[in-house]
Amino acid sequence: FACGCSFAYQPSLVILGHYFKKRLGLVNGIVTAGSSAFTVTLPFLLSGLLEKVGLHNTMRVLCILMFILMLAGLTYRPLLPPSPGNTRTGSRFPPMSKVFNINIWKSLGYRIWAFGIPAALYGYFVPYVHLMKHVEERFGVDSNKEVLLMCIGITSGVGRLIFGRVADYVQGVNKVYLQVSSFMVIGVMSMMIPLCHIFGGLIAVCLLMGLFDGCFICIMAPIAFELVGSNDVSQAIGFLLGMMSVPMTVGPPIAGFLRDRLGSYDVAFYLAGIPPIVGGAVLCLIPWVEARRKRRESEEALKKGQECNQNMLDCNDDSQAQGEVELSKKNGDPESVV
Repeated sequence: FACGCSFAYQPSLVILGHYFKKRLGLVNGIVTAGSSAFTVTLPFLLSGLLEKVGLHNTMRVLCILMFILMLAGLTYRPLLPPSPGNTRTGSRFPPMSKVFNINIWKSLGYRIWAFGIPAALYGYFVPYVHLMKHVEERFGVDSNKEVLLMCIGITSGVGRLIFGRVADYVQGVNKVYLQVSSFMVIGVMSMMIPLCHIFGGLIAVCLLMGLFDGCFICIMAPIAFELVGSNDVSQAIGFLLGMMSVPMTVGPPIAGFLRDRLGSYDVAFYLAGIPPIVGGAVLCLIPWVEARRKRRESEEALKKGQECNQNMLDCNDDSQAQGEVELSKKNGDPESVV
């Protein structure tokens, strides 16, 4: 099931770059906002189905939804030109160097991005997994804890639409600063959860957390396009999602272990807010690294252009001098020949 979900999710981000360039951020926001809509509505739908038709038929309904995803995937038609390597060999399958493209790791900006985001996600899933239990311990079992996840889902969808549109106005890799701001806010809000002793304050924290969670999700693909280009973006996002799975899996069990040892979730939420802040600080290096790379490339291109011009001038001078010598030989002027 997990492999199937990854196969469905990753191409849905990549294919948008084939069709949209100017409004790529907005389109990503609209597409990813769909998951927020179902995050809010699907629990109510599943609860009703479980009561009326039972577990087995509910799972069959989920299979129908997955089948709809398969039909939607059949509409993906890549618009990028085919690789010239495949036409030469006559094979329908790309070479292994294309399947496992390690050239994207030569980009320092991408390496910082690919390691900075996983470093920021060690505490990302802790609120999603342990927030309900924390609310039960602090506010009682009868508290309306489901409202918190609903607030996160709603504002996450709103944030994806808003920040996706904002990302279209941010030039180049400066879009990373939006991701930095989202990690900073998520980290601070995670630390604020243990400090909320009234339920209304916890709702405000969840609203802000969901809003900037949407910012983080919707601009992932636009940043990848800026760092590695449209030809390598599929590999770039795939490597990143694979690396993200490690901290997102490790974080919640560590938080649960701390809860069992210490008797409360306070320390777990405090520690969960540190990785996003540290990871966001690391991502701030990307615009500086990319600006330095572009400046170095422009200097090298200018130097090569000057060398080419100088070579052309030298060739012109040599041909002109040779022409003058040949003309002097024809005229028979010994002084001019000398």
